Amino acid sequence: MQLLTRVLAGLTILILLISSCKQGTEVQAPRLATGTPVDVTTISNGALTDEIELNATSSFILKTNAKATATGYLQHLRFREGDHVSKGEILYTIITKEARTIGNSINKLDTSFHFKGEINVLSPGSGYITQMGFQDGDYVQEGEQIATISDDKSFAFVLNVPFELTPLLRPNKNIRLELPTGEVLNGTLGKALPAVDPNSQTQGFLIQVNEGKMIPENLIAKVKLTRSSKAQALSLPKEAVLTDETQTEFWVMKLMNDSIAVKIPIVKGIETQTRVEILDPAFSTADRFLIKGNYGLPDTALVRVQH
Repeated sequence: MQLLTRVLAGLTILILLISSCKQGTEVQAPRLATGTPVDVTTISNGALTDEIELNATSSFILKTNAKATATGYLQHLRFREGDHVSKGEILYTIITKEARTIGNSINKLDTSFHFKGEINVLSPGSGYITQMGFQDGDYVQEGEQIATISDDKSFAFVLNVPFELTPLLRPNKNIRLELPTGEVLNGTLGKALPAVDPNSQTQGFLIQVNEGKMIPENLIAKVKLTRSSKAQALSLPKEAVLTDETQTEFWVMKLMNDSIAVKIPIVKGIETQTRVEILDPAFSTADRFLIKGNYGLPDTALVRVQH
């Protein structure tokens, strides 16, 4: 009986030892590394254009002033701001103090005489009245500016170009202007203004547009000038190209297999808002590159492709 008890106790201890060893082995089993989750893309071969976007402001280049030809009272103002007038049209009349006094005296003596003594002031040019600071009955001095007329034939957009970029205008004679509404106007590059802004160092260039409708002054339109273009260029999305803090070195993370990516230095070419041309090295369209999850990786990285 004692022998049987000892045997059972020994078997129990042996079972406990085996179970403990098995559990220890399971706890100490190493976990497999999963890698950094990344998205990948491939290189594209197609047309690429490098453009710069500048602002052009609508303006009436030629403006004339309608002035009082005598000292007196304004009468019969026929136009208001925003109205279009033609050269030679009567804008308003002026009656002097003396003419008013004499006219009243004469009309009292002879009512059939109808003396007025009014002076008609004619428009010095054709265009839109953009400033009118007086109204009927106002007293004005001789030579005082009454209205400003913007010559509609002198309307143009003024494109302000940094002086170092003015050579770009030679191949860009036909200009497309995009208005804030999204409407696109076709324009022709005209003369350069003979001055450079002392602060911004930009030079103004006139862009003539042939539009039947009236375009308000000081409207800002966007103009794109082509710096360079290629019909065939190998390029990657901008997100795939990485750089250092000084932006002097550039590289991509190329996927060597399904789990390893390596750093490859590159030489950039044309750069647009969304893509970068790769001049060197010569990649294949079958190569894969990291586009997400690529920032901060070591030169050789363990990755896990998601998309």
